[in-house]
Amino acid sequence: MKKYILSLAVATLFYTKSGACAWADPDYDYFNLFTQSIIKDKSYLPFLHNYSSRFYTDFKRSQIPDENIESWKVFFNNKLTYSETDFLVNKLSMNDLNDLKKGNTNNTLLKKLGSDSYQKYREGIDYLIEAKYLEPYMKINYVETADSFYYRENESDKNATNLDYAKTISALTSLYNAARNPEIKQRYGFQLVRFNHYTRNFDVALQAFKNYVQPISLRGAAYYMALDQLAGAQRGLQMGSEANWNFFQVFKNSKSRKEGAFVSMKLSDTASFNNILKRAGSNDEKNMAYFLLGYEDFTNPIPMMEKMYDIDPNSEILKVMAARSINELERSYLPTYYYESKNSDQIINVNSNNTTTKEETKEAKPKELSFWQKIVLFFKNLFGGKKEKAESKSEQSDDELLENPNRIPFYSKNQSYYYDEKQKDFLEDLEKFTSKTKEKSTDEYWQIADAYLKFLKKDYKASTEILEEIKTNNPEYLEEIKRMKVLNDIVSQPKITAEYEDHLMKDYGDYFIEKKIETDSTENEGYDYYGNPPSTASFLKDVLANRYFLQGEDGKSFLMNNKLSDLQYNPNSTLVKSVEDFYRKSNKTQFEQQIIAKNMDDVGNIDAFFNVIYGDRAMRLADFEKAKSYYQKAQNFSGIPRGNYERYNPQTGNYEKLVYDGTNYDGFNNIPNLVFGHNIWESFQSSDSETMKAEDYTAFSFIKPKMNKVELADALIQLKKIGTGKDQKSAQANLLVGNVLYNTSVLGYYRQLFVMDIDNSNGGKYDFWSTDKQTPYQYYYKNFTSTTYIEPDNFDLALNYYKKSLDLFTDKEQKARVLFQMASAEQGKYYQYEAKNQANIDYSDPKWSEKNDAHEKQMAQLKNEKYRTYFAQLKSQYSDTDAARTLLGSCSYFDYFMRR
Repeated sequence: MKKYILSLAVATLFYTKSGACAWADPDYDYFNLFTQSIIKDKSYLPFLHNYSSRFYTDFKRSQIPDENIESWKVFFNNKLTYSETDFLVNKLSMNDLNDLKKGNTNNTLLKKLGSDSYQKYREGIDYLIEAKYLEPYMKINYVETADSFYYRENESDKNATNLDYAKTISALTSLYNAARNPEIKQRYGFQLVRFNHYTRNFDVALQAFKNYVQPISLRGAAYYMALDQLAGAQRGLQMGSEANWNFFQVFKNSKSRKEGAFVSMKLSDTASFNNILKRAGSNDEKNMAYFLLGYEDFTNPIPMMEKMYDIDPNSEILKVMAARSINELERSYLPTYYYESKNSDQIINVNSNNTTTKEETKEAKPKELSFWQKIVLFFKNLFGGKKEKAESKSEQSDDELLENPNRIPFYSKNQSYYYDEKQKDFLEDLEKFTSKTKEKSTDEYWQIADAYLKFLKKDYKASTEILEEIKTNNPEYLEEIKRMKVLNDIVSQPKITAEYEDHLMKDYGDYFIEKKIETDSTENEGYDYYGNPPSTASFLKDVLANRYFLQGEDGKSFLMNNKLSDLQYNPNSTLVKSVEDFYRKSNKTQFEQQIIAKNMDDVGNIDAFFNVIYGDRAMRLADFEKAKSYYQKAQNFSGIPRGNYERYNPQTGNYEKLVYDGTNYDGFNNIPNLVFGHNIWESFQSSDSETMKAEDYTAFSFIKPKMNKVELADALIQLKKIGTGKDQKSAQANLLVGNVLYNTSVLGYYRQLFVMDIDNSNGGKYDFWSTDKQTPYQYYYKNFTSTTYIEPDNFDLALNYYKKSLDLFTDKEQKARVLFQMASAEQGKYYQYEAKNQANIDYSDPKWSEKNDAHEKQMAQLKNEKYRTYFAQLKSQYSDTDAARTLLGSCSYFDYFMRR
């Protein structure tokens, strides 16, 4: 017998669609395409699959019918609706019922019962008056002990012991004896059992059940309410086995009390479900016991499902087990986000067997994975591979896409893991079970389940054929069938053409419009405390985003999951150009106009927005002429779009909304001339006047105290031209250009200027890990704002200008200052190298510490040999300068280096 490891509840808690967070909701991490709650018997909804709460229905209990309310509805001859009956029984005040009894009611609901309602329903109304009087007290008295751990501050102090025991028992007994309606009589019996249970008169409670409940032959709501109380009293008497059996009967026969009965069974008997199975006599009881065993130990449900199938293939609870199993598979096959990075310390790449990565064709050697890397690898990619490496995206042939239409890798090309094989085996075995059951069961549910498993296996043709053959009038089944047909159609589509987009809008337009979903909707099963749940629409958008990505239509892929304004967070120029191409496309299809283009949100002037990004990139490449040409077309730029951005003001102690007031930096204007200066200490949090020191600008009148980006680019153009000379002014010009390039790099105080950021506060844009010039976006651009990537700095550009300055300066003090600037830029080159050459040692390796120390020693040696050139020159030739002595007091690392 195979064993399956399915439940990853603990591991899943650490993952969200945007990363690893301990507060994540695991029921948000997949798309819920298979609607678990299409089971017909809604009383089993609590036992469907979820991780967020104890029971599935914690947020949708209203779907579960309450047999007590149904019983009262019948008692009142169905003159009230279910909700009206519920209000009368559970919410209507005792005073309203007393007014009815006196014949002077003005209550609209009670009037619906008829003018002679009290005479007609007297026993029931009298009972409800008594029940409403008792209800506030119907709690067991809490007994404080030295080991108690229970938060009770907001609880009512009322409990059953607050009532006069003798008077209450006498009143209930008298009412019981006076009642003629068997159902009402049995309800008074229930009250007698409950009152004795809650006053801890357990023996009397058992006798009350025997005397007042059991003799009445009815086995409806009141009986099982009383049986539930009897079992509680038996548990109080340490009669675990008897209590458990009675709780089991409540579980089996009650609709609305299954959750409580289940918990009570677990509390009553440590071997609860096995003991119940031994005692079960009828097939119905055995079937239910198998269900409880399978539910409690869900690591491998199929053996229990086989036993349940042998008893009754039409069993409703067998469908519950199947729904849970499908949901478990869906969680691993359909995550809402695929984690992807070449850095195995962060995320594992998942490559298909017939594709290569975007940047590499050389096969990598397999490496041992850490536990968390293995967990990440467990999430297999359903809808697409990575882009093919090509000289241009247009070289990616349609034939490749048609031959491998789905690019659906279940396993890494070079790595596989235990969980993958087990999940694959489980899917195969569950499909066999489902195929067998659908042939014997009369319920169309099993055909739907079989079609869905075919969908997970990527056999879309077989899935669709099964769906076409299903004949049903069940509205929930019909909705699921409709959705699955759409899924099969879109996911199986090899290439998204304009014609296919027209088909999407004509036949499936509603699926691409996100709707606010109520928590009790059957459209989708997940829920989100902060917004909409993962939906069919969002899944289909991901599929299309992947297809566009593979087709080289990055702009469309990006806009399927993101807003135009999101480009500010990772403004890499290749993607921006693709988005702009889509923006300027004149003959957009209806799908492109209504579904994709709607994400072109407000960034002010769109043309200016693009041109600022292009100009910024040109500045970082030291192409100042090109940057100026872009900036000149961006002078209508209205500011980096940060509508709800707030930042802390240490002077007021408050968070304040960002407002562009004409004096602060907005992404284009108000750049201080200190950007040409140098930092006197490294403090990004301090003001620029504290951190930065101006150079000598007197020879360069075009450097203004504050500039916009056109003026800054123009100043750099002039400095670059002056720098071609051979005099000291040329040396100073080259120094100033080098300073701007360094100060706007990841290491500089003004690092925000050319990456669409509003200040230099720490964030993903200033990471070094993406310095290998390889995009981390390998499947689509989902969660774009949570992924760091902009093109890395080229520190050689600054170093080239510094080198010209060093060669031209004749003053030793000036040379010392330039060498320190060069050493700082050289530091940046080392950090980039270091980020690309991580140790990547498995933390579980018993020799981890030894290997890590060796790696650090190797990196330190390399740093001193290759990336301390200018520090060494400064130490050997200029240690006697005032500049060097000043630096010793402001740069701790330089001080350390000089003392070696």
